[in-house]
Amino acid sequence: MRFDQPRATLVLEDGTVFFGQAFAGEGETLGEVVFNTAMTGYQEVLTDPSYNGQIVTMTYPLIGNYGINDEDMESVAIQVEGFIVREYLPYPSNWRSQKTLKQFLEQAGILGVEGIDTRALTKHIRTAGAMKGIIATGDRDPEELLKKVKEYPGLVGRDLVSNVTTSSPYLWDGERRPLPWKSGMMAADVWRDLGHPYKVVAFDYGIKYNILRNLVSRGCHIIVLPAQAQSADILALEPDGLFLSNGPGDPAAVTYAIDTVRSLLPELPIFGICLGHQLLGLAMGGTTFKLKFGHRGGNQPVKDLLTGKVEITSQNPGFCVDINSLKHKDVELTHINLYDQTLEGMRHRTLPIYSVQYHPEASPGPHDASYLFDDFLTLMQRKSW
Repeated sequence: MRFDQPRATLVLEDGTVFFGQAFAGEGETLGEVVFNTAMTGYQEVLTDPSYNGQIVTMTYPLIGNYGINDEDMESVAIQVEGFIVREYLPYPSNWRSQKTLKQFLEQAGILGVEGIDTRALTKHIRTAGAMKGIIATGDRDPEELLKKVKEYPGLVGRDLVSNVTTSSPYLWDGERRPLPWKSGMMAADVWRDLGHPYKVVAFDYGIKYNILRNLVSRGCHIIVLPAQAQSADILALEPDGLFLSNGPGDPAAVTYAIDTVRSLLPELPIFGICLGHQLLGLAMGGTTFKLKFGHRGGNQPVKDLLTGKVEITSQNPGFCVDINSLKHKDVELTHINLYDQTLEGMRHRTLPIYSVQYHPEASPGPHDASYLFDDFLTLMQRKSW
């Protein structure tokens, strides 16, 4: 922390105020203030589209020590609204580092703040719940900032998927490649000359690159489509499976995606992660609700109800499928969160469909749940159900 850095003020919607210094950027930014308990992976957090609309606080006290590199990106850009740490380290020491965290944030115009008591902030959020907030640099009146927070709409009822989904389809074979595709094209127009044994269409609700990397490493060729793509477009491509990605915001607000997923339920194998899991739950007749402060970190214990094993998982949801809303549906619950007993996984009893709330791609880790990608391949290998 340097005392010549601009003063920064964080104001929460309940009027709580924290002071710190800006180590990157100037100005102000609004978002839902949340915390992440991972000890590593700040670059993956920053570039995960699921954090769109959020100001992220890292609970680990020293951030920036290994810098930033091009290989660990989870999307094309930083996705968070702001970044809060206890102490920023300006001199990274890692052979893979290509730039500092400060440079990374400033190039994207994202505020980075240090010097805030992140332990006190995290305890407050755990007690009061995640809430709207604002970060502003300079000598600012907290009361004026609080007025702006009160006017901010928050995340509930907002479709944030439209902020992060791809504007055009693309192929993924280790990196993004433009796809000369338009609505109505048939399978033969896009899958030809491909040596991969599995053809997967992925809905981009805010997809993480490491999900695509995991699928490609298992022999999948992937076409990524915008969230607004229609069911007829997917079926015309004749894929072996459909993937529903992670993403930000309130799943109930993404009504077009729910309708499309519902129409595809009996058509082909489906695997959903995070927001994709929530949209699948809504499509199968369930409901969702907002978690008090979410599950964000790389150390979340989840019990597999089918095997009795406990997995340590990477997570970042702010919303959850209500277990009770699925009790009378043709759905089997497969995983629960051991912190609060909320739903973490489910599968259809007769159709080749399953999903999880957490992230089995888990970049940078842990990797306890990577078998879920293998399960997807098993479903795609079967030609009838």
